[in-house]
Amino acid sequence: MSTVQLLSTLALVAVSMLLSSWQRLKLEKEIGYATLRTFVQLLAIGYVLSYVFSFNRWYATVAILVAMTLIAAQNAARRGRGIPGAFGRVLLAIALGEGVTLALMLVLHIIAGSPRFLIPVAGMILGNCMVASGLVLNRLKDEIRLRSAEVEAALALGASPRQAIEQVLKGAVRSGMIPTIDSMKTVGLVSLPGMMTGTILAGADPLLAVRYQIMVMLMLSAATTIASISLAMVIYQSFFNRAEQLVLPQAGAHPAGAAGR
Repeated sequence: MSTVQLLSTLALVAVSMLLSSWQRLKLEKEIGYATLRTFVQLLAIGYVLSYVFSFNRWYATVAILVAMTLIAAQNAARRGRGIPGAFGRVLLAIALGEGVTLALMLVLHIIAGSPRFLIPVAGMILGNCMVASGLVLNRLKDEIRLRSAEVEAALALGASPRQAIEQVLKGAVRSGMIPTIDSMKTVGLVSLPGMMTGTILAGADPLLAVRYQIMVMLMLSAATTIASISLAMVIYQSFFNRAEQLVLPQAGAHPAGAAGR
């Protein structure tokens, strides 16, 4: 794609902004800002990856992966405002989803250990783990508030915090996993995802593109499952104080009694 062709895609942005203005959505500035960030961030990472690929040192690859993981955790943790220690727990869950999935793919020789393979694959994993973690946090906070009486009744009857919140946790985990599962059900029928489309546009055989896409879908399924379950298991304790009483999180504030955890 030439520079002229790339800049021509700004016409698509203009369409979005015109429609926003027409419907008085007041999203023109947001669309413009998001477009600018898209250009700057992707061009910047393009130059960085070009250097890292040519440099080809393990510590440079690790540094990139760590930075990407931290950014993913920070963005997902925003959904857990008011939950003490949300960032650390989200970071652990996302790192587990990424680490276990990448380790299996390397051990099974599905991908090579070079930065040209590790970084793009890790990026796809992290993006999906980030979304799944955000959904888990959102669902968990909402369900805790809606079902607080049910949880407190279970606690009063002698249930442990884990037992009292079990159904809420299951719903939160499902919420994090459903988008990936739905994508797997409709891939090839409704959508041709990025990996497959990009490989085909690059001139590869469609059957080869299909193989890569199957790998990606199964990889993301494992990663989001690990991240969603891990996050649910490590975050639920933040909703209880030392006396095992339910404490609802407040937006922008730490729940009373849980700060000492």
